[in-house]
Amino acid sequence: MKRTYLSIPLVLLPAVLLPVAAMGQQGILPETAPPETVVLEEIIISGGLSPIAADAYGRANSVLTADQIQKHGFRTVREALEYVPGVAITGAGDSNTQIRIRGAEGNHTLVLIDGVRAAAGDSEYFLTGLETANIDRIEVLRGPQSVFYGADASAGVINIITRKGATGTHAGTAVEIGAGWGASAYASTRNERGGVDFSVSARDDQGYDYSGDPGGDKDGIRRRTLGLAADYLIADGVKLGFSARRVDEEYDYDGNSWTAQTADQYVIDSNDSAERDEFTGQIYLEAQTLNGRLSHRLSFDRTRFSLAQNGGDAAKSRTDSWKYRAIYGIDGPVDAANQTVSFGLERKRDENSVATDQRRRTNSVALEYRGSFDALDVQAGLRHDDNDVFKNATTWSLGLSYNVPNTGVRLHASAGKGVVNPSYTELFGGFGTIGNPDLRPEENRGFDLGVEAQFAGGRGLIDVTYFHDDLEDEITYTGVPLANGADYYNETGTSKRRGVEISGRYQATDDLALGASYTYLHARNNDGSVEVLRPRHELGLSADYSFAAGRGHLAGDLRYVSGNFDNQYFGTYGTKELPSYTVVNLAVGYDLNERARITARVTNLFDKEYSETWGYATRGRAAYLGLEARW
Repeated sequence: MKRTYLSIPLVLLPAVLLPVAAMGQQGILPETAPPETVVLEEIIISGGLSPIAADAYGRANSVLTADQIQKHGFRTVREALEYVPGVAITGAGDSNTQIRIRGAEGNHTLVLIDGVRAAAGDSEYFLTGLETANIDRIEVLRGPQSVFYGADASAGVINIITRKGATGTHAGTAVEIGAGWGASAYASTRNERGGVDFSVSARDDQGYDYSGDPGGDKDGIRRRTLGLAADYLIADGVKLGFSARRVDEEYDYDGNSWTAQTADQYVIDSNDSAERDEFTGQIYLEAQTLNGRLSHRLSFDRTRFSLAQNGGDAAKSRTDSWKYRAIYGIDGPVDAANQTVSFGLERKRDENSVATDQRRRTNSVALEYRGSFDALDVQAGLRHDDNDVFKNATTWSLGLSYNVPNTGVRLHASAGKGVVNPSYTELFGGFGTIGNPDLRPEENRGFDLGVEAQFAGGRGLIDVTYFHDDLEDEITYTGVPLANGADYYNETGTSKRRGVEISGRYQATDDLALGASYTYLHARNNDGSVEVLRPRHELGLSADYSFAAGRGHLAGDLRYVSGNFDNQYFGTYGTKELPSYTVVNLAVGYDLNERARITARVTNLFDKEYSETWGYATRGRAAYLGLEARW
């Protein structure tokens, strides 16, 4: 088994003295008792056309497991992602939340759920109330990923993988009450040939007033999710499977005053509301041939999305994709080969009610090579997209991972090019604008260099990564129509993003683990102006403490954010830096017996008032109590 050390950022407890006291009382400070080497379980991630071991992957990544999500009390995907290096989460209220990886735009990150696009048409995915119930892990892949995942993966990919049951019949449920309520359940049955997994969840967070008015109406989110997946070996080496996920959600939000002179006046306590429906589904067939040296996978994916605001007609979008992938083991069966070559074909079509008479179609071909040579692992890929209504694109990717022998040091590096396709409005117009069918996809070229090092006899790990991204052909709206009458064009010049991602983890004792993460980002537009909603500094600290012979667990998280700029749509209408802030969360759980667990958590422990965007309030202190059962 390979030794895998992941840079998984999780953050700290306010009781900093507890770790020090615990180490002193137990006499396990490093100078008094040398720590033992810790061998962690190998983790496989979806890092391309085929899975790959984390310590062989050259591209920067983080993995959040179900165990970590549970221990830290993260009930939404947004809460979990806030502590991942290189990822910035900002929102105009919880119902309008954007993800930005390494300072890129919100629509430059592709969100997948079990490998299927979460957003349909040309839309980016807004997290809103996306819950962590029944999630097995969240993979965050940073840097250009378009070779493997297509357009919209220009800056990175967030792949959310749901729970799949083990052999036998299993079930579980969880409920939580406090500042709102949540409930979830799952059931699975599985044998050596396949199985079925079912999950359901519901959450009503009751909300808070986005305008910050103490007497204002609460803007809440009410979300319900159903999931069903099954797979079966219909013959030796041939598997048939499917997955489906359906979500319906209602949420409230506040309006804006365009005559406001201050931030307090900008957001109006209104009764606006929206209804959102999501569907993602996939059916697939997998087969092994040539005694396992050649594997095939054929799938059909569908994503549907609709959004209706204040009782009006729903805006709808849909994406359909046919995908074929073949992996050939050059020196043996695919599962054991040191070298593989993969070939992929994709035919994608999407549509949007913004332009009902138009469609976007793309035919793609991709190649990937992977080689493992003792301490060196290599990944290289190339892709060509043939687009029917705008310019074609060719993307590439290279990743290297080198485990320096006998040092506990791993060097990793990657480089690549990603693209983002023009939207329907940019191509065809809408909402009073004129589109431009001659637009080129936006291009992001980037590289990163990192070093990962063990310390304290393998009980600790630190990873430092420098990244360098350049965005070209950025699509922009102009108030003065072009010669062809269009309102959108590809900018000249380069938007530059530079930064450093640092993450570390230290197993101080058998019961106490400490973690830290830090991101420094320098992001500028092509004219040198600062990019908004991209914090320059994000720091996270964490502690996990087990007690009562492992039956109990206490976790704390601290998050510090500064250097976040936003446009002020009031007063002078300029760009100004928001105040920095620090937020602390606590979570505790205790196993009542082998089947039942009680949990409690407090978010924003010190009731900090802060804003992620000008004019919008954030939630104050909130407390929750929960009960989980499994059998």
